[in-house]
Amino acid sequence: MAAFPAVLFAQAAPKPITLKVGANPIPHADLLNLVKADLLAQGVKLEIIEITDYVTPNLLLAEKQIDANFFQHTPYLVNFAAERKLALEPAGQVFVAPLGLYSRKYKKLADIPAGSIITIPNDPTNEARALVLFQNKGLIKVDPNAGLKATIRDITENPKKFVFKEIEAPQLPRTLDDAAAAVINGSFATQAGFFPARDNLIIEGA
Repeated sequence: MAAFPAVLFAQAAPKPITLKVGANPIPHADLLNLVKADLLAQGVKLEIIEITDYVTPNLLLAEKQIDANFFQHTPYLVNFAAERKLALEPAGQVFVAPLGLYSRKYKKLADIPAGSIITIPNDPTNEARALVLFQNKGLIKVDPNAGLKATIRDITENPKKFVFKEIEAPQLPRTLDDAAAAVINGSFATQAGFFPARDNLIIEGA
């Protein structure tokens, strides 16, 4: 499940309050827009701050420039907060956009040649999720002791000799002009014009 962290603030007064939430544009901001009217009827004016990366939302939250954010899963939040010594906690559980493998050159996973370049997220936990996608298909093996902190350095077997390159998550769709395929979060895949349920070569949960 995804995490919806927030800095604790005083109980709302009877008059309308403004709630600032940082969110990735698609689908998170879109989903928040669907509830704006309902929240306003309850005395809460929802202000959505669209942010296109995975770092800024937590930094703004820690600096109390926003009241909450909506873009990440719990392992990412916990790791990010621990590494940067930030007092952030999940305020609730929501959905997780699935990671999937996408390509502009190949229609099937089996078509990707040995030795091809595959780009994957470089952020903690999401890189591990990307590697698990390949491991679950029997394409690589990853050191089981690495857990959710696994990186390409924890790959123990890679019979097809794929060349995995770590890239910042928002930039992954742009790598498809050169790379054979990329593991992209569902939100960024949608922004790039992919329909995850239709266009993936591999997807989490399938």
